[in-house]
Amino acid sequence: MSLATPTLDNFLSSVYKLLQSKDAVQLRRYLLVEPPLPDIYSMMITELRQAFPAPRAEALSRKCETLLPENVDRRPEDEVGSPWPGFLTFMKEYLEYLREVNVENLLETHQLLSSLTNQCITSLSNASMGLVVLPTCLSLSATLARLAMGLDKRPELTAHLIRRKSMVDAGDDSESKQTLVEGTAELLQRPFTICLTDRTASGTGIGRDGRPEGKKVGIYLFANLVLKLLFQCQKTRLASQIFTNISQHSPPLASFPASQRVTYLYYLGRFAFSNNHFTRAQTTLQAAHDQCQVQGVRQRRLILIYLISSNIILGRFPTTSLLQQPEARGLGPKFWPLCQAIGRGDLAGFIQSLEGEHHQWFLARGILLPLRNRCEVLVWRTLARKTYVMNGVPGGESRRAPTFSLYDFLHLARFLQQRSQSSSSRAGNALTNGRVHINSIFLAAPAPESRTSHAQLSPDPDLVDGDQAESESESESDLSLPSMLDVESILASLIAQGLLHGFLSHKLLRFAILGSKSKGALSAGFPAPWSVLKPREDQAVPGWVKEESRAPMMAGRAVGPGMVVNLSGARPAGAFSA
Repeated sequence: MSLATPTLDNFLSSVYKLLQSKDAVQLRRYLLVEPPLPDIYSMMITELRQAFPAPRAEALSRKCETLLPENVDRRPEDEVGSPWPGFLTFMKEYLEYLREVNVENLLETHQLLSSLTNQCITSLSNASMGLVVLPTCLSLSATLARLAMGLDKRPELTAHLIRRKSMVDAGDDSESKQTLVEGTAELLQRPFTICLTDRTASGTGIGRDGRPEGKKVGIYLFANLVLKLLFQCQKTRLASQIFTNISQHSPPLASFPASQRVTYLYYLGRFAFSNNHFTRAQTTLQAAHDQCQVQGVRQRRLILIYLISSNIILGRFPTTSLLQQPEARGLGPKFWPLCQAIGRGDLAGFIQSLEGEHHQWFLARGILLPLRNRCEVLVWRTLARKTYVMNGVPGGESRRAPTFSLYDFLHLARFLQQRSQSSSSRAGNALTNGRVHINSIFLAAPAPESRTSHAQLSPDPDLVDGDQAESESESESDLSLPSMLDVESILASLIAQGLLHGFLSHKLLRFAILGSKSKGALSAGFPAPWSVLKPREDQAVPGWVKEESRAPMMAGRAVGPGMVVNLSGARPAGAFSA
């Protein structure tokens, strides 16, 4: 004899009415999973555990089929909705989740919620009624994503899963194992694909009111969840497929709400930044910052960190007024010493600004190495400009080009290097940092071979006199200082990048400025880095779908890809109307 379940019966009857009216928003409010749940859910959980314990899965399925009957005669265009097989399976899984879940066991909760979300995604794929569960699928996906990121911050709870997977995949040649966050991101890519490839009545995914229609309303909601998870587990390379699919199938980004646009542009900008596309990153992050609400101080701060970094790499420094904004509080002491070092041409100060007290802050946000590697050329450009200003030879009215000596540039670089070594040991070799520029292999002349070459043994240091030992120590210390080959390589690299406009004379060891007659020596020879670096890349950003040209119209409707056009009333080619 089966036990009475009045609360469960009323709940399923209410769900059936919501399906008939296609009330997707109210259905999401009924299918709750996050605690604390209302008292009526506690009563329903008690009935489930008493009347449908774990072994009685078939009885629970029959209960759902009885109270959620499927209308097999329903047509897709009917206004009255009806349950479908995928939804019945999802409801059975939802009731089992309520019966089995123990929120104190986070790992088990994640497994149960992953299974429930997976079944909801399957229900979402229904062509005619899947739109009804879209808000519910979004709610479950957001809850699952938060739980996965919370577990990622507690590795002691998931360590055994990684060890178990490593033992299973011991014979696999894969370089890395899938983490819990990465697995969740892979699961949530399914509803993103379903929404992205949904066919709508207009064919373009945009209704007459200018807003997305059908399941396409969830494109960027699911995309932002997936991107957040991928950046959390530092698997940003997997995000490239997301951006590629959006470029091919998504309606214009401007048709979606501002919150979705700002979040998506933020992750798109960070993806471009991590792949060294700093012009794209600057363009995207600037748009995200402009569209973000003033009240969202935390969001604007996250955007501003990478926007300032991109601008500095491109040669444009933040203004004092920007650093005084509420979202920029505390960023000035971190970025301003870096900008001052670049503006002065102070290589030692440049290294110290990144390796000093804020080193861990730069490293944790993934901007340390891009700033270190990309801004060094700006410091060398400023140093070359100061060399010309201090001791350059102006062309004057003669036809000779303005020049400065490479010896002056070398002496200035050596002076800064020696000062950095005496003032700060952590900065190390701030100018060369133990590296030799690649161009030096083309400038170094082969050493002459001695006709009477023979092996030489190193002398015993105890037998070397004091003067010889002192000279050898001085020569060893000179090895850390830049040489003429180093500075020639650096200047040649600056010329190739467009940061210097002129040519090098290897014979005279001088740099000559071109175009000084029309622009002046400083403007012609040392163009502003922003004007050189910003236009270097195409302004079109892959993954950012902008407004397209107006689609062709037929019978008052836009004609787009995937649409079927009825040509039964079309006249033959060449026919004239009466």
